[in-house]
Amino acid sequence: MSEVDEILNQLTTEEKEKLMTKKVLITGGGGFLGSWISETLLALNTKVYCLDNFSTGVRRNIERLKNNKNFYLIEKDVEDFETDETFDFIFHFASRPAPDDYVLHPVETLKANSIGTLKMLELSKRSNATFVYASSSEVYGDAEIIPTPEDYWGKVNPIGVRSCYDEGKRFSEALCMAYLREYNLDVRIVRIFNTFGPRLRADGAYGRAISRFLSQALEHQPVTIYGDGQQTRSFTYVTDTVTGILKATASNVARGEVFNIGNTEETKIIDLAILIIELTKSKSKIIFLPPAKDDPRRRRPDITKAMLKLKWAPKVSIEEGIKRTIKWLRNQNF
Repeated sequence: MSEVDEILNQLTTEEKEKLMTKKVLITGGGGFLGSWISETLLALNTKVYCLDNFSTGVRRNIERLKNNKNFYLIEKDVEDFETDETFDFIFHFASRPAPDDYVLHPVETLKANSIGTLKMLELSKRSNATFVYASSSEVYGDAEIIPTPEDYWGKVNPIGVRSCYDEGKRFSEALCMAYLREYNLDVRIVRIFNTFGPRLRADGAYGRAISRFLSQALEHQPVTIYGDGQQTRSFTYVTDTVTGILKATASNVARGEVFNIGNTEETKIIDLAILIIELTKSKSKIIFLPPAKDDPRRRRPDITKAMLKLKWAPKVSIEEGIKRTIKWLRNQNF
C-alpha cells in the first residue's frame, strides 16, 4: 500500500467528501509535508496550487505531480505572493523547519511566519477559506509539563538563536486567533511534533535527527549526536502526521482549535541512534558533539484532544517507520 493510500484509508467518507473537488493553496507545497498533502489531495480530485520558493523544498518531491491537470506550481516567496484567485482551503506550511538551517537564516524564517502568515490570512479572509496553520512543538520551548497539552503556555527564550522559529510560530498562532476573533475566520492550528519518512531531507543544514542519522549510518560514517543523547523527542511517521492534519482540516469541530499532532512514545536520541545503526546493519560509531544552544531536553505531546475530537492517533511505530524510510533512502542510491 502506498503512503497516499494509507492516509486516505484513515480518513472517513465524510472527511474525504469535505476535501474532494475543492480548490486549495499550499504554501511550502514542495516541502516534506507539503508535497505529501499535495499528492493526497490530488488523489481526491482537488485542485492544488503549490506555492514554494524551494529554499528548503525539493523539486523531485513534486516531479510526479506536474503532469496532473489539477496541479499548479507557483515559484515565489510567500511574503511576495499576490493573486486574484480565491480558494476553499489555504494550508500555510512555508517555513524553514530544521534548526541548523533556520539559525543560519533567522530573518527569512521570521518573515515566512509573520508577513507570510499575514498575507495568507488576508487571502483566506477574501476567499472565505478555511485556514490551516502548520505550527510546531517548538512553541512549547523547554516544556515543564510532560506530556505537554495544548493549553500549556510554553517556556521559550524570546531572543535566543532558536527564537526566529519558536517566536515566529507563536506570533503566527496569535495572528490566526486574532483573525478568528475579529473577522470570524475559520482557522485551525496543528502543532506538529518531529515527523519523519520519505522525502525528509538529510543533506547539510537541512538534516534533522532521523534523516541525518540514517544517511550517516547508510554510508558507515560516524553518527553525530549533539549533547549527551539523553534529550528526548517524539517521532511520528509521515502518514500519521498528514492524516492528523487532514482530519483537523475536514473536521466539523476543529474551527478555532489547536491540536498536538505527534507520537506519545518518547525516545532518547542516544536510543534512536543505536536503533538506526542496528536497523541499517551499519559499521558506524556514535560520536558526541557540543550541545545545541537552547535545545529542549524533552518532547512528548498530550494528544488527548486530537483523539477525542478528531478520532486520530498515530498507528506506525518508530521502528516500522524507520524501516520504510531506510527502504526509500536505499532507492535514492544510498
